[in-house]
Amino acid sequence: MIHLGIIGTNWISHQFVKAALETNRYDLTAVYSRKLETAQEFGNEYGDVEYATDLKTFFGIAHMDTVYIASPNSLHFEQAKQGILAGKNIIVEKPAFSTPEEMAEIIELANRKKVFFFEAARNIHEKSFKKIGDLLPLKNQIIGANFTYTKYSSRYDQVLDGQEPNIFSPHFSGGALADLGVYLVYAAVGWFGMPNESHYFARKIPTNVDGIGTAILRYDLFDVTLQTGKNADSFLDSEIYFDGGTLILDGVNAISKAEFHDRNHQERDIISLTTEENPMVEEARDFADVLENPNDPTMGVRYEEWVELSRNVNKVLTTLRKSAGIIFDADKE
Repeated sequence: MIHLGIIGTNWISHQFVKAALETNRYDLTAVYSRKLETAQEFGNEYGDVEYATDLKTFFGIAHMDTVYIASPNSLHFEQAKQGILAGKNIIVEKPAFSTPEEMAEIIELANRKKVFFFEAARNIHEKSFKKIGDLLPLKNQIIGANFTYTKYSSRYDQVLDGQEPNIFSPHFSGGALADLGVYLVYAAVGWFGMPNESHYFARKIPTNVDGIGTAILRYDLFDVTLQTGKNADSFLDSEIYFDGGTLILDGVNAISKAEFHDRNHQERDIISLTTEENPMVEEARDFADVLENPNDPTMGVRYEEWVELSRNVNKVLTTLRKSAGIIFDADKE
């Protein structure tokens, strides 16, 4: 059994805990919050849970072996570092870290301390994502792609009122690209590899991060367009274009519907996909496979692939936002 601790008491933490418990391979051991009442309110529905209001005490809980971190983005690095130094495996909600330097330090430290680091980018762990990847033709048969994930955030209302919520703050490594665009970058890099060039054309909001924007990833033979935003809603499908037709997806952040339009025969083929009710179950299960089999070479290869993908996605995200003139406090350190 994996003994799980939680940093971050928001809705996504609840969703991950419920997903982890659904696998029957985790128990919730501890919850951290600066306020005891907040930690207790989070943990009450999960039974016998320990609570901590300072990180030293939290990471000192001996029987807790794995920590899921879903605090504001800019806090991930120091919290992950502290956890690894305490000998804990670390699952960090996307985007894991603000800069490639932070990412590299955590990967090196985790390897040295012989613990695992996972970035919780749930879309790449879903069976539907893997199935689409298996169906893709050779790269020389792909002529382009367009991925979209744009969804209005209720917290943008606070920006309109002159406030600066964490997800729209450069002090907390926020913005549309960091919060939603990361899924699109994961899909592109996961399926197509590292691009040769990356450019981001963003509309900044008063807090000086991106509210909406369009990215172009240039590959040898095709381009991928990414459209993301948190101050508007999009209802567009995502598409991958081939010599012989178009693969239409209802999204790449979570794929529940897919069909291939065969241009030569003017036919549409529905692709059968299976999805989980809780979209975080599959990543929780994947992480458990590695955590419970630390000496299995096959699991080791999977783990290293995930780590390298996290590293590459972080590099692309950093290149994109800097090309749009978006600077985080973490860049200045």
